[in-house]
Amino acid sequence: MPITRTRRITGPAPHPGEMLRDELEARRLTAHALALALRLPASRISQIVRGQRAITPETALRLARYFGGSPAIWLRLQVAYDLDRAEAELAAKIAAEVTPAAA
Repeated sequence: MPITRTRRITGPAPHPGEMLRDELEARRLTAHALALALRLPASRISQIVRGQRAITPETALRLARYFGGSPAIWLRLQVAYDLDRAEAELAAKIAAEVTPAAA
């Protein structure tokens, strides 16, 4: 069955662990139960849910297999989060250091 919850995102992209936590709550699953089903260490799922670990391509493949849908969804969530964080932390520094190419 595909992912059951949808969320409109405004502002900075949330960590994909927030989406995973919502999905677990909607399905009344624990992180430990999901880890067992995915055959992954429980610590990996717990860290993702707490926003302390990124979703890797392998984890995305396993999540997509379990929940349905595409692994690209999980990776897009991770990339959006990473890019928002990088922009917030590095945009001013990069703007000061890098001159745009002439048109």
